[in-house]
Amino acid sequence: MASNSLVPLYTTTHSRTRAQESSAAIQRLYIAMRHLFIRGSYKPLGVSGEAMIEALMTLRPEIYGSIADPEKVELEGLLYIFQRLPEGIEECRYINLISREGLEYSHFPVIIPPKRRRNCYRIDAEQMFIEMTRGRSDIYDVLTHLTFLFIESEKIRRNSESPRGAVTRAWKMLEQIVAKDENGEDFEKEVAYTYLSSILGRPFGEIAEAAEQFEKTPRIKSLFHITYWMGKLAREEKRDNKDRIINFSSALREKVGHHLYGELWANHIKQHLLENQLFDRPLHIISSNLHSVMNSFYAPAALKRIRKTDDLSTLAMELSKEESDLLRNRVVEFAEKNGMVHIEDESGTNISIQLFDLTQIPASILPPELEWNAAHIAEEQPLLLVMDYAFGEQAYEIMDELLKPYELPDHTYCLKVSSISVMGKAGILEGKKGDIMIPTAHVFEGTADNYPLDNDLKKEDFEGHDLAVYQGPMISVLGTSLQNKDILQFFLDSSWKAVGLEMEGAHYQKAIQAASKIRNNIQQNVILRYAYYASDNPLITGHTLASGSLGEEGVKPTYLITWKILNKILNPAEK
Repeated sequence: MASNSLVPLYTTTHSRTRAQESSAAIQRLYIAMRHLFIRGSYKPLGVSGEAMIEALMTLRPEIYGSIADPEKVELEGLLYIFQRLPEGIEECRYINLISREGLEYSHFPVIIPPKRRRNCYRIDAEQMFIEMTRGRSDIYDVLTHLTFLFIESEKIRRNSESPRGAVTRAWKMLEQIVAKDENGEDFEKEVAYTYLSSILGRPFGEIAEAAEQFEKTPRIKSLFHITYWMGKLAREEKRDNKDRIINFSSALREKVGHHLYGELWANHIKQHLLENQLFDRPLHIISSNLHSVMNSFYAPAALKRIRKTDDLSTLAMELSKEESDLLRNRVVEFAEKNGMVHIEDESGTNISIQLFDLTQIPASILPPELEWNAAHIAEEQPLLLVMDYAFGEQAYEIMDELLKPYELPDHTYCLKVSSISVMGKAGILEGKKGDIMIPTAHVFEGTADNYPLDNDLKKEDFEGHDLAVYQGPMISVLGTSLQNKDILQFFLDSSWKAVGLEMEGAHYQKAIQAASKIRNNIQQNVILRYAYYASDNPLITGHTLASGSLGEEGVKPTYLITWKILNKILNPAEK
């Protein structure tokens, strides 16, 4: 068997040596995070946090850009993490990671980051609570982002002080600008950019561009505000010993790893199936977004009176725009009248469900992209269960719980799972954004675990659609924010011949194989379909996740994969 990424690499080349160092740094980082989590609290800039900072600086992940530069503050990396952390966290000295502990019933307003579904609560001027209900991967993700935040805050502190420790003129001017901004007073932005240029160690043009990106991102403070508060807390910690502290609640430490939220989530779904007498129907599970399947079934018919075209590709592009809320709501309303039920998540997993009863969808409303086999639908009466994306290790928890029998005092009910399909975003190692990857196996980074896959989706299924398609093993990484070029180049060039990296595949496969081959909870010949579209290529500068979202480039591969999965369900090939 080929060596995996964290086993010593038998080579003396410089690039492989860096890959070794990076792999060891990931190990140290995770060991440090586990230790601090068990301990219960730590000071990020104290002795306790040194191991994490040192490991992250050794690793130098691509997504954090210039993290190792002692003066240059990484602007794209900051935008990336603030899109995933709660608004105002840069002002908080005390950060508490908690489980779901009743704050949802309090009067504290819920803060949800723009690009990560987490419930957060600002308790007072200095304290932020962040709910962690999606497993260890979610906790490690937050801790990695916070470690990066503290590293960059130290750069801001050093850049705002003279060699003797006195504050610079640029910092004093920034204080005035932030005060004016908070009071709603006007200030000259271009002059302000010059002060930021000195404090952030970046040219004027880069500052201006970054400031605009921060301004147009909802639920994020301005770059002026964030820079000021990052530097302010760092200076107070250095000068006045006002330490910043991260705490893990005792309830969180007790609950992590016990599938408490996943079990609640799965039982809620099974209860709905039982109450509606749907348990005996063939079930097709799709891990995906919550729009492409729904739009593929309903968008042309739902929008035909207000849009001249019923071309699904055109409608999909229009529905993906931020200003299309009205159109999206029309599609949802139409769907709920024609066979779709939305099952709201109440467990804390932040994974919503759509259930499609295919016998209730009128064939007359379907677009030509879908191959509707009326005889098959009438005979089999299949159900589609579309679940929103899981996050890392959470994928094992929810799939493991979903595939378990539903045990009641008087009877045990087993799901009739016919197929499981996974469509997701992934980093590509050879190709560009928007290309498609078809995995033949999932290899779990950091262990010897690998999961060969009999994938019902093949490379030839996607030929003739003007999109590059790559087929081969994919790496399920410990965290997308922990990958650097050396490790990724090794995955690409070594005998692994990996085509991409993602965070959930190995976890899903671990749960599915246990359910089908060991526990016999589902049939052994359940059909598996995996396909990913490239959200980034971390081996190309400027193409990492921190460089921005995929946008409209992602619409075509998303819907192409969706149609391929649906058509194999709606019109299966004869066995």
